[in-house]
Amino acid sequence: MTLRGGALGLPFCLVRRIFKDVGVSVEDIETLKAEILASVAGAENLAALEEVRIAVLGKKGRLTALMKTLGAMGPEERKAAGQALNVLKNEIAGALDARKETLARAALEERLMAEAIDVTLPPRPERQGSVHPISQTIDEVVAIFGEMGFTVAEGPEIEDDWHNFTALNIPLDHPARQELDTFYFAGPVEDRKVLRTHTSPVQIRTMVETKGPVRIIVPGRTYRCDYDATHSPMFHQVEGLLIDKTTHMGHLKGCLTDFCRAYFGIDDLPARFRPSYFPFTEPSAEMDIGCTRAGGEFKIGHGDDWMEILGCGMVNPKVLENCGIDPDVYQGFAFGMGLERIAMLKYGIPDLRTFYESDLRWLRHYGFSALDAPSMVGGLTR
Repeated sequence: MTLRGGALGLPFCLVRRIFKDVGVSVEDIETLKAEILASVAGAENLAALEEVRIAVLGKKGRLTALMKTLGAMGPEERKAAGQALNVLKNEIAGALDARKETLARAALEERLMAEAIDVTLPPRPERQGSVHPISQTIDEVVAIFGEMGFTVAEGPEIEDDWHNFTALNIPLDHPARQELDTFYFAGPVEDRKVLRTHTSPVQIRTMVETKGPVRIIVPGRTYRCDYDATHSPMFHQVEGLLIDKTTHMGHLKGCLTDFCRAYFGIDDLPARFRPSYFPFTEPSAEMDIGCTRAGGEFKIGHGDDWMEILGCGMVNPKVLENCGIDPDVYQGFAFGMGLERIAMLKYGIPDLRTFYESDLRWLRHYGFSALDAPSMVGGLTR
């Protein structure tokens, strides 16, 4: 940019006369321009460049001071001088932007070099995380029942009385409905919510929605007022439900026997079913698996003793009716078991309370590698 000649479309004599009236010569402006551009080019970092910008374009900057002289000029002179100073201001602003971009790019490259990571180095000797036994057990159960065609269903942990009790044919005087056994929320007795005592409400919700064939398992957290070596106020259950037109008790026995043998890894694990009572199944049964306690040592498998493992039965026709399903057309079976219980039996964990004590030493001992997640393709953890 030059203030002489035709750069502004103004005669040289006119430019000189305009600025001379306010005590500024064209040579002064040319010198100012050269100094500013040299300062911009010489700025070594963004902070130094910002200082140059403030010194030139700030409220007390050198170019700002020149712009203030326009007020002492006449209209024609002000227009010509303003045009000249704007050209100078635009060139300086362009130089500042270009230098800022260059310095920013250099700063970024320097930062990237400083933060570079050599991915070829061996990993640091840090402790690896591990999968909690409950999470591992859920994956194992899902993998086994998944091979049988079951899908996973989920539902809310805060339930109403109908889904948690009434729809399941649980009478009003049943112990599970007492405040000593169940966590209730505050509110009117007829409307108050409850922390679900089992995952069965999800079965109810599924049957109400589908009105037809169902094949689901429902793993999840449940809540009861218990706390000792084999009970916890919060624990995990997995329940299963199969509803169709032809399923019978023989299918139930075969399904659960195959599950236990696959889960414990014992192909000929003995199993038996004893008559029992549950309000939501009819007939009902308890399932036992063979074990031995010889010499004070407990072991799953062959032996002369039995261990109760889960409850099951054919779905009570009243439950089907409550869900809007015709019991003359459909029938099926249901079962439920504690996930902590089967994990304790399989992995030799003596106390249920330790599952929730957040002891990293315990977790490192009983935990599993994240790369060993059970699946229908990869199989189970042995």
